[in-house]
Amino acid sequence: MTFWQDPNLEPKRSFKFILSIPGGNNTTGISEFLVKKVKKPEWEIGSIEHKFLNHSFYYPGKVKWSPLDITVVDTVDPTANASKQIMHILEESGYELPTTPTITEGWGTVSKAKAANNALGNITIKTIDSDGVVVEEWVLNNAWVTKVAMGELTYDDEALVEVTLSLQYDNAFIDIKGQGGGPIPSTST
Repeated sequence: MTFWQDPNLEPKRSFKFILSIPGGNNTTGISEFLVKKVKKPEWEIGSIEHKFLNHSFYYPGKVKWSPLDITVVDTVDPTANASKQIMHILEESGYELPTTPTITEGWGTVSKAKAANNALGNITIKTIDSDGVVVEEWVLNNAWVTKVAMGELTYDDEALVEVTLSLQYDNAFIDIKGQGGGPIPSTST
């Protein structure tokens, strides 16, 4: 029986999600209600070809996780200003503006440890059902920001200003709630 004929079978819907970027040790992160869109994790397995005579044989290679894109709405409220929060994430990731070109003070660079621990924290993408109960949770491991587009201003429309972030991460796991078994892959921490 198809899901539209069974009243007890509910499909996941794309607008029922909560993205949490709580911030790390030193930042407040990005407010959940500002998130407009997020791409769920993507991965691919490379293919290795072995040739023998006039035959080709293929073997699985390495798993590679693709960057994830997030779109948030910017606000003028100082407690929920996405631009401010994102610039704090850059700063807590280790970036410093140079103070002078001849002194090495203020030449800090971004590090993965600072980005994952101090700036972003434990990023999760939660899918919720019609009652608001979390049914699926993705967790990104060791995420850091690779690209930010701070939005566009124009007199041509009345749209909200959107900020887009791209995140790279080592890997991710999913936890399907209410079905037991815990995270998949099962070796997740």
